Order: sequence, then structure tokens, then C-alpha cells
Amino acid sequence: MSSTPSTSSSSSASSAGQARPAEDRPDVDETRPAETGRHGWRVVDIVVAAVLAVAVGLIFWLWNTAGYAWGQALGALTPGLSGLANGIWLLGGPLGGQVIRKPGAAVFVELVAALVSTAIGNQWGITTLTSGLFQGLGAGLVFALARYRVWSLPVTMLAGAGAGLGAWFNELFIGTTPNITLGPAYNAIYLVTNVLSGAVLAGLLAWLITRALARTGALSRFASGRTA
Repeated sequence: MSSTPSTSSSSSASSAGQARPAEDRPDVDETRPAETGRHGWRVVDIVVAAVLAVAVGLIFWLWNTAGYAWGQALGALTPGLSGLANGIWLLGGPLGGQVIRKPGAAVFVELVAALVSTAIGNQWGITTLTSGLFQGLGAGLVFALARYRVWSLPVTMLAGAGAGLGAWFNELFIGTTPNITLGPAYNAIYLVTNVLSGAVLAGLLAWLITRALARTGALSRFASGRTA
């Protein structure tokens, strides 16, 4: 009897142990250095997140006038209805989270976008930064609950709704006239309209933008560019 191991058997075992090709696992970021871990940030993540934040900050700045006017008009119809105009200001968190897909991305993009809007100049000044923080945390919490594994449209819309909840909570206690002084009816309506606006104008829009960017090849180094 030969003492030489069967070549075919060892070859089969080796093949069975091999990982599936990257194209069969579109949710895995094969461009990530192994030492960063699945949730670790690469240089490219930081750069792209910063670019997104600046772009979103410019959108915020452009929306400051139109969105504020729209909100005032809605609020004149029914107190609290102004929340329907807030969704565009909530875009950074869902978009950052959906594109970068790492812990902290939602907060980073929303907060830096708020900083850009503040630096250019707006009517709310430094309080814009607290808004950005709470909105980013609201969106980021939803992605965290999904364990940074599920990036479907419903989850992204829930992240937008979470950003709306964060905005509502921030304004409830912070500002020259905190909303807690405006009574329960106002705050109940404002909560619902913020959440709805966040889900549609932030969550849905973020999901569509991510897919549009993926089709251009701009996200080829990201898992979001291969699953969109």
C-alpha cells in the first residue's frame, strides 16, 4: 500500500475550504485592508465621507431659505406641520451611513454638513451643530440596530425617520424657544411630521442617491457600490 496521500483528496479538501469569489459576496468589502476589521475606517472612507459632508452641507445651505419659508407656510396652516419641510436637513445621516457603511458615518456626515452650513452662514448659527449631532445619532442608531448588515430601502427610510426623531428631540429642549414650551399638541404633530419627512426626503432620497452614485462607478471601492 502506498504511503503517499491522495492528491485528489487533498485537492478536493483545499477547494472546499476556499472562500467564495468576491463577486459572489457583494456585501463584503474586498478592498478593505485586513487589519482594519469589518467596521474599521480606511483613508478612502474618511475622504469620501468628507466629500459627501461638504456636498450635503451645500444642499443644507441652499435649502435654508426655501425650506424655512415652506416650513413657515405649513406652520401657519397647522402648528407643528412645519416638520414636513425638515427632511432635506436630515439627509446627511442616512446618506453617509448608506454609502460608507461603517459605525459613526451617519454622525460624521450629518455633523460636518451642519458645520459647513454654519460656516457659510445661516439663521440658526451655532445651534445648527447640535441639530446635526442629534440628527446623525438618530440615523446612526437605526443602522447600529441593523448591525451594519442590512442596507435595504426600509432600513434606510427608518434611518431617515430616526434622524427626524433626533431633530425633534433636539428642538424639544434646545434653542431660543424650546418646543417643550409650545404644548403637547404642537409637539405631537411636529414629531409625526418630522419622522415622515425624514423617512421620505432623507431616507428614500439617500437610498436613490447611493444607487445613482453606484451606477457611475464612483463607489467601486465600497460595498455600497456593488450592492446598489
